[in-house]
Amino acid sequence: MFISKKHINRRTFLRGAGVTLSLPLLDAMLPAQTPLRQTAAVNNSRFLGVWHPMGASPGYWSPTSGGSDFEFSFITKPLEPFRKNVVLISGLDATSSNSTTDEPGGDHARSAAFLSGARPRRGSVAYLGVTVDQYIAQKIGKDNLLGSLQLGIEDAGSNTGVCNWGYSCAYTNSISWPTATTPLPTEINPRMAFDRMFGDGTDAAKRLANRAEDGSILDSVSRELASFSSKIGASDRVKMESYLQDIREIERRLQLVVNNRQSDLPSDVPFGIPESYDDHIKLQYDLIYLGWRADITRVATLMTGRDSTSNTLPDSGFDGPWHGTSHHDDNPTNKANYSKLCRYHNINLAYFLDKLAKTPEADGTMLDHSLVYKGSNMGNSHRHAHEKVPTVLVGGANGVLKGNRHIAFPDNTQRTSNFLLTLLDLYGIHLDSIGDSPGRAEFV
Repeated sequence: MFISKKHINRRTFLRGAGVTLSLPLLDAMLPAQTPLRQTAAVNNSRFLGVWHPMGASPGYWSPTSGGSDFEFSFITKPLEPFRKNVVLISGLDATSSNSTTDEPGGDHARSAAFLSGARPRRGSVAYLGVTVDQYIAQKIGKDNLLGSLQLGIEDAGSNTGVCNWGYSCAYTNSISWPTATTPLPTEINPRMAFDRMFGDGTDAAKRLANRAEDGSILDSVSRELASFSSKIGASDRVKMESYLQDIREIERRLQLVVNNRQSDLPSDVPFGIPESYDDHIKLQYDLIYLGWRADITRVATLMTGRDSTSNTLPDSGFDGPWHGTSHHDDNPTNKANYSKLCRYHNINLAYFLDKLAKTPEADGTMLDHSLVYKGSNMGNSHRHAHEKVPTVLVGGANGVLKGNRHIAFPDNTQRTSNFLLTLLDLYGIHLDSIGDSPGRAEFV
């Protein structure tokens, strides 16, 4: 039998002036007659950690039954279309976020405990621990242009969150730490993130000098694209065109932000930042999707807000301030209003998951080869309680994680740090402990 299929290296790039264009996974990147599982084309499951502050509205998050085929709650209902890939976990306690007699207060100064399971220490010098996203990046992100990507919504410099009771602001500014003393900066500007993903390593000024302000990065590689397309099959050309359309659409939306900023946006809205939270969060999710699709990165984090944020989310159906609404005083009307804000974050997550589920990839979809962990380090935010924190896992994790489950741990038996330890097991990273974990919370 004669096999004519050409094998293109997965790490193929197209380069132009100020541009490095990574490519999506194509059939031509899979060696002929080689089963996918025997190739390096789809590696360990991608990972995204999504943090939202101030917990969830009591009575609106946890399903009423455990096991499979559970009924989704009001807050988690937007995730129902992805049931086969969803694992909801209730009963976890974020013990590393508790205050102590020696270090009281600071309940809104421990965002970084989300992915570390480690207790932030009071003092001007920040000390935490390696976060799970960075453990994963150290293993599966070494061959990518970006080992990991850290995105957010609110500017750390504007003090929209707090770093109170003598705790370093580093604990509220970053949820991603490669070492115990090194928080990674969070990029809130979609345009800057886009340029970083597709730039050639030069600074922003040089990249802009190489192309018009309103030009496309694809203009810089038009000849290379034409030549490359002529060498691949029809099905791969369809995949390439879909990928290029995604790039063009994001560029169009980024340009709209710039044009609006030049005309009528308030002066306190930073250049390149969408005025609408809804536009902003969707752009950040789209950048993660694009980064995964092109294998620019396999690991990302997203901060949907900052502790004590007063941001409003009118697209949720309620326009009260986020932090103020979280202090519901156990009032039924206030709790119902806060549940709308909490549900809204899952609507945005579902927007991202839908893109993954609709993108074919090798022997499945991008969702089959990814894992998203979304959670908080608070449960009942009105009481500043760190018990029973809302925890969501979505994705096939390359067949390792079984979905359609609600796991309800008995009260006061499991910590989020135990959960993180088991999460790392999914990636073949086996540690004895992480943060304040005394053991593992089994959910596999």
